[in-house]
Order: sequence, then structure tokens, then C-alpha cells
Amino acid sequence: MLEYVKEWYEKHFSHPQAVLLVVFLISGFVIMFFLGKMLAPLLASLVIAYLLEASVQLLERKGLGRILAVSVVFVVFLAVLAFLVIGLAPLVSRQLSNFIQELPRMVSHGREVLLRLPETYPNFVSATQIDSIINTVRGEISDLGQSVLTLSLASIPALVTLLVYLILGPVLVFFFLKDKHALVAWLTGYLPTDRTVLTAVWRDVDIQIGNYVRGKFYEIFIVGGVTYFTFAMFGLSYAPLLAVLVGLSVIVPYIGAAVVTLPVALAAWIQFGWGDTFIWIMVAYAIIQALDGNLLVPLLFSDVVNLHPVAIIAAVLVFGGLWGFWGVFFAIPLATLVKSLLKAWPSLEAHRRAV
Repeated sequence: MLEYVKEWYEKHFSHPQAVLLVVFLISGFVIMFFLGKMLAPLLASLVIAYLLEASVQLLERKGLGRILAVSVVFVVFLAVLAFLVIGLAPLVSRQLSNFIQELPRMVSHGREVLLRLPETYPNFVSATQIDSIINTVRGEISDLGQSVLTLSLASIPALVTLLVYLILGPVLVFFFLKDKHALVAWLTGYLPTDRTVLTAVWRDVDIQIGNYVRGKFYEIFIVGGVTYFTFAMFGLSYAPLLAVLVGLSVIVPYIGAAVVTLPVALAAWIQFGWGDTFIWIMVAYAIIQALDGNLLVPLLFSDVVNLHPVAIIAAVLVFGGLWGFWGVFFAIPLATLVKSLLKAWPSLEAHRRAV
């Protein structure tokens, strides 16, 4: 047994650059685990700057200088941020508040519909079972109301944190973009000269993760925008709120679309009942999901991320459990990073061939 472990260790960890990869992995995990919340504005700004870098490079290829290109991209970024904070966020917040306030009325309306089931299917469901279900739902709504009240009472620290993000974040994004080359040169100055494996991993991950994350942002805005205009055409009351939910649902493949179908169907049914409008809304929603999965995703991502569905679901569960929403959002890029590391991990045989 010891010989087997020794052989495995020598095969996978005898290469000098394997030690460098291990140090980077452990350092990154320790920083994220212990300092993730403290460094959240810095990390978020770094990710945003990384996403905007492609636009800066595009403008540089068009002939603009680095400072001018950064300034143009940064102004557009501030305009989008202002729209999200001033325009979209208050609207979605009001709609969410109205939706929670209307939940008791929705439950009462649903109870009237459900009570007709015992008359139609007396052998399968009884009035007692319906009342039990309704009482359970009312209890959950009461708990939800208490949670919202508690959240509102504790919202002052959250507002302070939001202000820090809104003020400090854009400043960090600007300097990350402006001084990118100086920061990269400073960081690489602490790395060993022989870092071919690390460089290979970074190039692979840069292509995979960069295209994926940028494509995912485009997908969120496109799907959310199309959903809003579609629901607004039908006169659906909660079109902005549902559009945000549908847009964010694309973050989690396979699962997100299935989960968000329930609130879409519930809102349409409460407002229009089992009529033609309800059917057309659900048909339109199904078409949006089909076009997203079969047309938009292939156009945005092509074969950028080649992961098995089991690997994707496992990554969502693992990284979502570790880091919540951001873990879910970056689950596929992180899984791609793991795949790239395993692919490029230096072995003893490779080291011997090189020597």
C-alpha cells in the first residue's frame, strides 16, 4: 500500500511545476474561504474588469489608445450600472413587495379552485386534504412575512455594504483596467521564471472562462429583455419581476428553467385563470426557453465549455454550497478550471522526457 502511494505521489508531484500549481490552488482556496467576504468588493471588481477587458482590447485594435479605450468602456459600464441601480432595482423591489402582499389573496383564490377538485374527483382528493394543503401554504407565507420583516429591520448594514460596493467597486474597476499591464508585471515578478505549465493552464482557462462568463452575461440580458417584452405584450402584471427571474435562471443550466416555470405559471394563472391568455403566455415562455437552449446558447458559447451534464450539476452543487449565489454563477467556470488543471497537470514521465 505504501509503495502504491509513493508511486502515485512521485508520478503526480515530482515535477517541479506541480508544486507551483499546488501552492496556487491552496493559496486561492485559503483566500476565498477565510477572506472571501472581506475581499468581496475587490474580487467582484476584478471579475468585472476582466469582463470589460475584451471591449477595451477591441477599441485598442480599432486605433484608440489604452487610456481613451478604458475611459469609453468605463463610461458605458457606469451607464449600465446606473440603469440597474436607479431604474431596474427599485421597480423589481416594488413588484416583489406587491407580490408578497398579494400572496394571501392568491392563496384564497387558489383555495376556491382547489375545493372544486373533491366534487370532480371524489375518489382521489377530499376537502380535508385541500384544507390541510392550504393551511400549510398559509403557514409558509406567514414565515416568509416574518423573514421579510426581519430582513427589513436588518437592512441598514446591507445598505451600507451596498454603498461600499457602488462607490468602491467602480473605482477599483477603473484602476484595474487602466493599470492592467503594471499590475500584471508586478504580480508575475513574484513568480518563478520557469512557469510554462502555469502559463498553459492560464491560457486555456482565460479562453474558456472569459468567453463563458461574458456570454452568460449577454444571455442573461437577452433572455430577460425578450421575456419582459413578451410578458408586457400580454399585459402580465409582474412582467419586470418575472423577466429578472427568467434572466437569472440561465445561470443554473437545466435546473433554473424548471424552477422559474412555477412563478411564471402562478402569476399568469392568478391574473388570467385557465383561459386562452394563460395558454399563450406559457407557449411563449416555452418558445423563449427553446430558443435560448437551441439557438442562443450555441451562438454565444459554441464549444467553449465542453463539460458533461453530470459534471455541470455536480459543480453547481459543490461550489453553490461553498459560496452561495456567486458559487452557482461561477460553477461552470470553476469546473472548467479544474478540468484544465487535470489536463495540464505535469507528470513524472513528462518531467523525465523534458530532462
